[in-house]
Amino acid sequence: MDAVILHAPAAPSHLFLLFHGVGATPQDLAGLGLRLAQEFPQAAVVSVPGPDRSDLGAGLQWFSVLGVTEQNRPARVAATLPRFLATVRSWQQRLGVAPADTTLVGFSQGAILSLAAAQAAQAPAARVVSLSGRYPELPTAAPAGVRIHFVHGDADPVIPAGHAHAAARALQERGAEVSLDVLPGLGHGINRAAEDRLVQRLRTP
Repeated sequence: MDAVILHAPAAPSHLFLLFHGVGATPQDLAGLGLRLAQEFPQAAVVSVPGPDRSDLGAGLQWFSVLGVTEQNRPARVAATLPRFLATVRSWQQRLGVAPADTTLVGFSQGAILSLAAAQAAQAPAARVVSLSGRYPELPTAAPAGVRIHFVHGDADPVIPAGHAHAAARALQERGAEVSLDVLPGLGHGINRAAEDRLVQRLRTP
């Protein structure tokens, strides 16, 4: 499945790469991508497909969630992370945008990979947004030069907001630049309030 290029100015000053959840497709984040294109018209906005067919029977994935546990999740993420990093680099090269001018916006599994990428030796982006996401395991060091934003619903039954609270606290204790917005009544999804809060955070210098 192809990526969905939602906005591509001739010489973009920034790049937003959107990564969907397991069992979804790039089109599922098109609404959010169009909002970002409207708010940041000088930025390129691309919704990126996962590389594999989902084991859930529909959509795509970066790693299988069948039989996933707290113990085996980190290894599954580590195994697919090189593909994720290569995908980010490919879009940066194609659109002529540097890591310092790139933001990764991930939902659910897309957020897991985006957060894991932030901990790489050479982080591929200056900002990472986790929408209803989590780290594969709590970070033990602050990501170098990366600002992390968590936006999470307090009624999320899939990835409870406690994961975002714990990660934000761990990052703050290690001196990272991090924000956490927990939205009342929001389940495992993205609503207008989440979009609004995300835009506010992205406008913060």
